[in-house]
Amino acid sequence: MQKKYFITGISTEVGKTVVAAILTEALEADYWKPIQAGELENSDTHRVQELISNSRSIFHANSYALETPMSPHAAAEIDTITIDLKKIKEPTTKNILVIEGAGGLLVPLNNTDTILDLIQQDYTVIVVSRHYLGSINHTLLTVKLLQEKGVKVSIIFSGNEHKSTEEIIKKMTNATIIGRIDDEPYFDKNVIKEYADKFVKKL
Repeated sequence: MQKKYFITGISTEVGKTVVAAILTEALEADYWKPIQAGELENSDTHRVQELISNSRSIFHANSYALETPMSPHAAAEIDTITIDLKKIKEPTTKNILVIEGAGGLLVPLNNTDTILDLIQQDYTVIVVSRHYLGSINHTLLTVKLLQEKGVKVSIIFSGNEHKSTEEIIKKMTNATIIGRIDDEPYFDKNVIKEYADKFVKKL
């Protein structure tokens, strides 16, 4: 059965794209970001492409490429369109697929749907958690929503170690912890490959 990984975060700017690059490299997977809002010339798809070394990965086009760096529902409104879930079609591939969400789970796509509605039952969801005041609450809420949906959930911590935070999240969610990505001075192909080699056995 084809494996599909969906990457979400507990907030914005927590490291989803770096995690997407690490998974894409570790699994030599295909990559797809259904909705890109803003930075179309330097999109998350471009960034992941620049960070991986393998030649097997294919990068699939966004279902929606919106001009403004805002929540998808607001960016779509500025572009005078409405995001329609039926038009967000998973790309056809026999390879493993890494899917990157936008922001957190309850980011609105339109007046009724959120990022959570993009997640299918056969996805393994990777939650990227980064320590800040309130991050425990945000992580527990995110994981609880996913567990209630009945999907498999794993966590990757992003940023320097915060032992008590990581331990309580592990205890209270019982989710698989894949590992932690340090606050590196930079991310390039070599750094991504190091993490890919480290995480691959837990995926």
